[in-house]
Amino acid sequence: MAAGASESPVREILECRLATLLPDLESALKTHFAHEVERVSWAVRVAALVELADQLNQAARRIHQAENAGEIYGTLLDAAARFAAGVALVRIEGALAKGECVRLPVDRGISDDAAANFRSVEIPLEHAPALAEAVRILDPVTAAATPGEISAALAEMVAGDANDRIFLCPLVVGGRAAAVLCAWGEVQRSALELLSQIAAPALRALPSTGGLVQVAGSAPAATPEASKSATVLPSAWEGLSQEEQQIHLRAQRAARVAVAEMRLYDGEAVQNGRERRDLYAAFGPRIDAARESFRKLYFSATPTMVDYLHLELLRTLAHDDPDLLGKDYPGPLA
Repeated sequence: MAAGASESPVREILECRLATLLPDLESALKTHFAHEVERVSWAVRVAALVELADQLNQAARRIHQAENAGEIYGTLLDAAARFAAGVALVRIEGALAKGECVRLPVDRGISDDAAANFRSVEIPLEHAPALAEAVRILDPVTAAATPGEISAALAEMVAGDANDRIFLCPLVVGGRAAAVLCAWGEVQRSALELLSQIAAPALRALPSTGGLVQVAGSAPAATPEASKSATVLPSAWEGLSQEEQQIHLRAQRAARVAVAEMRLYDGEAVQNGRERRDLYAAFGPRIDAARESFRKLYFSATPTMVDYLHLELLRTLAHDDPDLLGKDYPGPLA
């Protein structure tokens, strides 16, 4: 038998078998690669979420560790710059918006001098309607990035961006806008709002220049005993040594941070506690831990110490209504 005659049927059989197997093999490969693509995509998404959470967590930690408003603003802008093409921050002082700091893309055609000079910028709110609106309503505003809406100084910063809109997010402290975060380009609004909400309580927690006097007189005492531990005459502050004043300022800030974190991270529990007129039931363990820490760190440091933690709980959580703290609340530290 000729070799060609024997090979032909075998070849036909192999070709037939391959024709049958190839669709199944192709389908299996497609399924395999689809699963791999899905697995890789999921891994990428998880990694991105982990990185985002880490960035926000680090920013929150640095903001709460800041010792003055300038550090808070700088940290806020450093973090916010990850979520927009450019960011700037203006302080609100009366009817003026004053330039504080700015973070610009490295490829933007704006000189370093312009960025450095931003701190000398003063914008009358009457000449910047969009800024004025954000300050008035205490909520974020998105506006056209034109001189007529946001002032020539801010419009110059945004100039050249493909997106001619600007996002204005106020930092609300004590019922007013202390500053406004301005962002443009591809803006991640949710992240910027979250960062602003973290920075605002940190600003409020900073020691005031009035120190002991301002805080001690800012909230009524719940009981006669509270008056003994929480009332200090204005002249008493001047009578303290510089070291004691610093202890009081640190204690004041620690109390504000502790209570601000309760309100920031457990807002629903705060609301429920107010409605039930029993905030202590909602925060008992945290309040007890904060009281014990405050006692050890500050009451043992100076005999002139004021129970700033009690005052802050009363003012911030209970809206100056002692009854909202609840019948089991132990009262001010003696």
